[in-house]
Amino acid sequence: MLALVTGAAGFIGSHLVDRLLADGHGVIGVDDLSSGANVRDDVELWRMDVADPALAGKAAERRPEVVFHLAAQVSVRASVADPLHDARVNVTGTANVLEAARAAGARKVVFTSSCAVYGVPDALPVPPDAELRPASPYAASKVSGEVYAGMYRALHGLDCTTLTLANVYGPRQTPEGEAGVISIFTDALLAGRPTRVFGDGGQTRDYVYVLDVVDAFARAAGELGGGRRFNVGTGLQTTDRDLHALVAEAVGAPDEPEFAPPRLGDLPAMAVDPGPTREVLGWEAKVALREGLAETAAWARERSLSPRD
Repeated sequence: MLALVTGAAGFIGSHLVDRLLADGHGVIGVDDLSSGANVRDDVELWRMDVADPALAGKAAERRPEVVFHLAAQVSVRASVADPLHDARVNVTGTANVLEAARAAGARKVVFTSSCAVYGVPDALPVPPDAELRPASPYAASKVSGEVYAGMYRALHGLDCTTLTLANVYGPRQTPEGEAGVISIFTDALLAGRPTRVFGDGGQTRDYVYVLDVVDAFARAAGELGGGRRFNVGTGLQTTDRDLHALVAEAVGAPDEPEFAPPRLGDLPAMAVDPGPTREVLGWEAKVALREGLAETAAWARERSLSPRD
């Protein structure tokens, strides 16, 4: 299989590229390198904006079988500050990628969505058929991407599967995005800098390890799950305060965060139900949070000791 991966140099995308190559697939990466530089020398990389109309022509020439669309503006706060930029990357960019997949005659697109689309849910963990309640431009742009993908499936017969990700963490993570708090805590504690927990520390999130997430993408590339949304998470809630304690344990640093006022717009709790993902795709999260945080801390420690250019 020849796969095209947008956001190939980013956090999740670079791990997906590694997985696809290990599985024996050919890979073309698309990335403008604005928020990630995890580039492999053995992968064909198209350095371009995901919204560049030239993408369709290049894809038509190479004809990938599956397109994994991970390129995105991922910060909720950045989307609130600049909704037009968010829409250009996440809405126009997604439409452009779908058009490129259609031009290439691709069999399937695997679209990356976010648990932010659920807003404040009625119950936890949130099932994949729950009402969508986007509460930020970022969440709205992800809902738009899902609608576009479904429309291309109905209009052009381009199959698609949407993966709605919980809070993804692991090696190569940057501070952006909801799970970026793990990167922030890890880097600060390794450097001996102070850390902050907002509110009373009772806010919860569902943290899922990046290699487990990549496994879900690999499974979604097949014939199963066409036209459906699947949650990719553990279904478990971890409070901010407990998360800080676990990161401090992984790093070997004191668990002594400062407390700051709660941030406007932060959701009080989130976890997603992965049951249908397990039933249809045969996927489940295998890496426990403590184990994943240890791997993340080891990577961050090695990076901090490596010489920088």
